[in-house]
Amino acid sequence: MKAEIISIGDEILIGQIINTNAAYIGEKLLTIGIKVKRTTTIGDDEEIIINALQKALYENDIIIVTGGLGPTHDDVTKKAFANFFKCGYKRDEAVYEHVKNLLAKRNIPLKPINEEQAMVPEVCNVLFNALGTAPGMHFIKDGKEIFVMPGVPFEMQYIMENHVLPYLKSKNKFFIKVKTLMTCGIAESSLFNLLGDINELTKNAELAFLPNARGVRIRVMTRSENENDAEYELNRVVNIIYEKANNYIYSDEEKEIEEVVGKLLTENNLTLAIAESCTGGRVADRITDISGSSKYFMRGLVTYSNKSKTDLLGIPDELISEKGAVSKEVASLMAENLRLKSGTDIGISTTGIAGPTGGTPEKPVGLIWIGYSDKYESFAKNFYLGDNRKIFKERASQMALNILREQIIKNFIRKK
Repeated sequence: MKAEIISIGDEILIGQIINTNAAYIGEKLLTIGIKVKRTTTIGDDEEIIINALQKALYENDIIIVTGGLGPTHDDVTKKAFANFFKCGYKRDEAVYEHVKNLLAKRNIPLKPINEEQAMVPEVCNVLFNALGTAPGMHFIKDGKEIFVMPGVPFEMQYIMENHVLPYLKSKNKFFIKVKTLMTCGIAESSLFNLLGDINELTKNAELAFLPNARGVRIRVMTRSENENDAEYELNRVVNIIYEKANNYIYSDEEKEIEEVVGKLLTENNLTLAIAESCTGGRVADRITDISGSSKYFMRGLVTYSNKSKTDLLGIPDELISEKGAVSKEVASLMAENLRLKSGTDIGISTTGIAGPTGGTPEKPVGLIWIGYSDKYESFAKNFYLGDNRKIFKERASQMALNILREQIIKNFIRKK
């Protein structure tokens, strides 16, 4: 089945808000085997909405529409659909009672503009929205499915999860199996080459490489009328990828690396301290994004200046003068001294040149040294992460967390 997403809203077109709805819907549809062929963004204009709907119906089996269902004059989506289907309106009593109760709880008087939310085109099936006043709507035309939902993300997601996805899944005769492998430390092209004969992998499966600043996700999807066949083929492809790229895969559950690291630290009763220079606290920020991180994260220091490295971490002035703040020796000692001062099991550090200025021929912009220390060893590794400052910090935090992950496995799990 082919699908199109139509996002309605002047605020999207002029860049006031980012269209996260389309990304969410596309990802959710894929999990049930429906591919989005196009995403269209249009303004709050009745004629444009009708034209976009006509075109989408001609080319697709499923159309998902979001936006323009509010109670104000600029919300014209409902009117456009009533005119498209040449129908009048009906009042949905369940929606009316819901709107009345919702406003009462907020001490807001019920007004005609609110009552209008319960009026829907006569030919639609109502998709109840427990989180807001605007219901979703489901239309069928010539065997094609049209779903219309509010643009408010959490309301749209509620309707997708509770109405749209279960309905579409029941219509799909195929069993869909999807797994996403999260990788770090290897470029997309290198990963592609590492996997070898791609035709062998995609014989009965679909493979997608999804790169971003943190790494490359590999999405594997199989489909079959037999669930066991779909599961078997998924496992076959995933096992081959693991055989070839195991060193770069940190999760097969689409988890961010800070969550994986947090689980490892918790399960092994380990504590962590972090000293950051060029990343400015980004590593610690990601660590503390995880609920329960207070169990293992003891301390974070941003030692941006040379003086702070000396005052807080005990890095000798002579070492900084001789080797430079961005060096293997300083990075390693930052991690070790922090670990010892903090009394933690592990210390990690970052020091580098985020740019766009400050580089030299010997130490160019994009250079970073990441230090690591535990009771077994202390060392530092260097990487070149590019000259975009924000991307540099994101990549640097990813590499630091990946080194932490690898060392926990090496020194605290395999040595048990």
